[in-house]
Amino acid sequence: MDATHTLARTLRLADDDNIVVAAGRIEPGAGIAPGIVTRQRIPFGHKIAARPIALGEPVMKFGQIIGFASKQIEPGDWVHEHNVEMHDFARDYRFADAARPENILPVEEQATFEGFRRANGKAGTRNYVGILTSVNCSASVARFMAEAATRSGMLDEFENVDGVVSFTHGTGCGMAGSGEGFELLKRTQWGYSANPNLGGVLLVGLGCEVFQIGRMKQLYGIEESDDTRALVLELVEGPTLADLIAARPSPQPSSGGRGSGGKKRFF
Repeated sequence: MDATHTLARTLRLADDDNIVVAAGRIEPGAGIAPGIVTRQRIPFGHKIAARPIALGEPVMKFGQIIGFASKQIEPGDWVHEHNVEMHDFARDYRFADAARPENILPVEEQATFEGFRRANGKAGTRNYVGILTSVNCSASVARFMAEAATRSGMLDEFENVDGVVSFTHGTGCGMAGSGEGFELLKRTQWGYSANPNLGGVLLVGLGCEVFQIGRMKQLYGIEESDDTRALVLELVEGPTLADLIAARPSPQPSSGGRGSGGKKRFF
């Protein structure tokens, strides 16, 4: 193979870098630039000298010093810990010197997509009603509710609603009320609740679990509203799955910027 005509794929991350990055595994003898061939096998993502790097000279990547040559490095050499070392040096703490203003199109010329604008300014590409559970004890109820809503035909009147889905898990009780497990469940539940593809959320709990819905509502400032409701099974009364979201899709900026959307209503 003629290395001067067929070059291996590499990536130069900054104009003043003295290395390039292998975009795949490169075998010895492969051309990476006119007159430069690899001298060793180069693993994917590793560095290759693009010019001679003298002993003690900085190794530059992204335009930044990432180390110093511990020996003479020739063009085409694999640049790694066997020929790069670290030591202290004077640093320039300026930042964002290379920042340039982006040429952003006017709002009316920006690309859009059909989406559902939410109250917090986010836009979703789907419009689901999500039934979340605070504990494994309410998982079956949540699934039955979602299945019943789908079977009943009630969604036929709401073409703008993509469906009713349940999100269940196997924890929420028999666990500590603090610590890693509790925090993980809390963040996950909030992540689902705040997902813009959910136009409405019903939180379903049993009532005696460690992960209490009331506590979650307090932590995240969640209030009963048209699009967020809670149902505790040990209480006599609770909301029913009657009215679904009345949101309609409208053009939304593809960058997640300004836009308008339909009003949403839940229960």
